[in-house]
Amino acid sequence: MGLERHLVSIFFLWFCYNSCDGRILEDPLSNWVDDALPYDDGPYTTYFSAIDDEEHELRPDQLMSVIDFEPAISEFKRLDDVGSPQSSERVVNVDDFGAKGDGADDTKAFEAAWEEACSSAPSVLMVSENKNYHLKPIIFSGPCRSSIRVMISGTLEASSDRSDWNGQDQKHWLVFREIDNLRVEGHGTINGNGKIWWENSCKINKTLPCEDAPTALSFYSCRHLVLKNLRIKDSQQMHVSIEACVNVVASHLIVTAPETSPNTDGIHVASTRDMQIMNCMIGTGDDCISLVGGSQNVTATNITCGPGHGISIGSLGNGKSEDHVAMVTVNGAKFFGTTNGVRIKTWQGGSGNASNIKFQNIDMRNVTRPIVIDQYYCDSMKPCPSEQQSAVEVSNVVYKSITGTSASEVALTFHCSKNFPCHDIVLQDINLVGNGGEPTTGSCKNIEGISAGTVYPHPCF
Repeated sequence: MGLERHLVSIFFLWFCYNSCDGRILEDPLSNWVDDALPYDDGPYTTYFSAIDDEEHELRPDQLMSVIDFEPAISEFKRLDDVGSPQSSERVVNVDDFGAKGDGADDTKAFEAAWEEACSSAPSVLMVSENKNYHLKPIIFSGPCRSSIRVMISGTLEASSDRSDWNGQDQKHWLVFREIDNLRVEGHGTINGNGKIWWENSCKINKTLPCEDAPTALSFYSCRHLVLKNLRIKDSQQMHVSIEACVNVVASHLIVTAPETSPNTDGIHVASTRDMQIMNCMIGTGDDCISLVGGSQNVTATNITCGPGHGISIGSLGNGKSEDHVAMVTVNGAKFFGTTNGVRIKTWQGGSGNASNIKFQNIDMRNVTRPIVIDQYYCDSMKPCPSEQQSAVEVSNVVYKSITGTSASEVALTFHCSKNFPCHDIVLQDINLVGNGGEPTTGSCKNIEGISAGTVYPHPCF
């Protein structure tokens, strides 16, 4: 009887995913972000740990040259062009406040221009094209008087002097915080100038102590946010961070960094709900997209990823924390030469859950670990306990219409906790073979699920 109830619950999950307009059942976290904790200077602790990550090193054949990013910029312009300032908007140009865009420090001019634009209703902050504006760490704070647009047509480049962060928040470079109805767009470039930071990373030079490094572009506690038509490159660490935000659209972004650059996640989402990530091309040295605790109702569509570590939910539960992620859909993605494809990663000893998740319509090429659930994730110099009494529960996950090639024999990896097994996992229409058509296998521990349609490699649960 217990088995019968279990099969009925899995069938109901499958039916909802395929018959209810793609929507997932409402989750009790619906108001979680409204009660999010105040701004914390240390939300990214796991990104600064030192680890000899040799298993994640890319081989020479997994190069960024797989994807030609440059032609995509003009294509994105054609598909989703940015309009000129409206007659009802007050135009505030940073050049009118003393910005030169000639390699000198323009931070003060940007701060003054922002104060003027933020106090106007409505307004557009203009960053001129064909200029390169050098900026030290800067915070663009709200609330603003009305809606506001930031039109970046030129290049914003971070200072290459690490001492400019002395006495500052070393985890951030450009920050937009507590602003409603904000649009940041314009076909320009945000250059984190990260090389000097990578060279001083303990992951690159293991004789150095592990220190914080800035995220290039951060949004905190913003509602009704649009980020589109920009290139973000060579961040000091993470490229884009969306934290404690509601109702977000990130589209037509090109995010790039060398495959060897440490911890350079493309788009990082935390404590955020109701977000769409669309039509983005991401190739970095870490996760193309990462979603951590408090992320709810997030959809990613038409994503190109590679090189990098794939699209990850997690890590969750680090330091025995309680994390919840729910209602996440990745629909339409292409992976090229990544170390992982779609991955859920949690630490032993944590609590909470990752549930109501769907990965579908995905093409993988030369991906080392195409499908992964890892409840024994350990990104630490010290050994992690192999089994603890608590873990982040992983349930109600659907993998549908995923095809392509695996760079390793094991194409399906489900390593789940003995005390909190993964359950209600569905595999439907999966075909993952070796790069040369070789057979592949799956590796399973403590997982309960079903398969539908043709599934290869054959499910190991």
